[in-house]
Amino acid sequence: MTTFFQQLFNAMALGGVYALVALGLTLVYGVMRVPNFAHGGLYMLGAYLTYASLTGLGIGYVPSLLLAAVGVALLAALMERVIFYPLRNAPHVSPMIAAIGVLFFLEAAVQLIWGPDFKQIPAPINGIVDIGGVIVTWQRLIIIAASVVVVVALNYFLKRTLTGATIEAMSQNREGARLVGINTNRVGALTFAISGLLAAAAAALIAPTLLVSPSMGEVMNLKVFAIIILGGMGSVPGAIVGAFLLAFAETFGGAYISLDFADVIGFAMLVVVLAIRPQGLFKRGT
Repeated sequence: MTTFFQQLFNAMALGGVYALVALGLTLVYGVMRVPNFAHGGLYMLGAYLTYASLTGLGIGYVPSLLLAAVGVALLAALMERVIFYPLRNAPHVSPMIAAIGVLFFLEAAVQLIWGPDFKQIPAPINGIVDIGGVIVTWQRLIIIAASVVVVVALNYFLKRTLTGATIEAMSQNREGARLVGINTNRVGALTFAISGLLAAAAAALIAPTLLVSPSMGEVMNLKVFAIIILGGMGSVPGAIVGAFLLAFAETFGGAYISLDFADVIGFAMLVVVLAIRPQGLFKRGT
């Protein structure tokens, strides 16, 4: 049982990170109908900006996380204006190709600035916590707590604020939202900014538990696209449920079967679920 609860905490922390990244991608797809393949690049950039703030500016972990989140959010909004907005009436394949190009550009820029070597971000609080015999690092507890706070805050923003209501209205009917006076251009830029903020926050949270590299965004891209397909394209609850399903499959599969097959087990679960429900677990917009 100790091993079980140990892996449970690990899965909850990993699921929290997956959920933050997947929520950003889900919002962009739901509002803009753009499968943003550059999303993994924003995630990767968030980790590097956190590293740069810690080592270059010498500020603390929390200010570094906030600075990285704001910086990536602004970059994501600029990316929407400069790249995706001009392609709004282009064939669907054009934004996809453009997003892949942005991903490769971000990877090349990061390698040029920080080099191809792995980077290590120190944990803000060292040590472990013994919870009834289950050993958990402080960083994983921070990830779990922070991801819950962010998800709750995002839900409040979408459900309880006027700006959030405009995002939901646009996700349901873009043309209808425009006809009732919603500034669809502003909402599009804001949605990209929120997605960038979530991706960067997730990267900054998990970075102290792994090595930061320019290719980390590509791996995350594959996983979050699997998550939003599993949960239902454009569904916010589906993104959260899909994130934790994938995290639990990877964590417990790696612990009880083999670490070498952790990723395979997660994607095998995706195939099984989609074979039963091709539309995903939730409908879009739910």
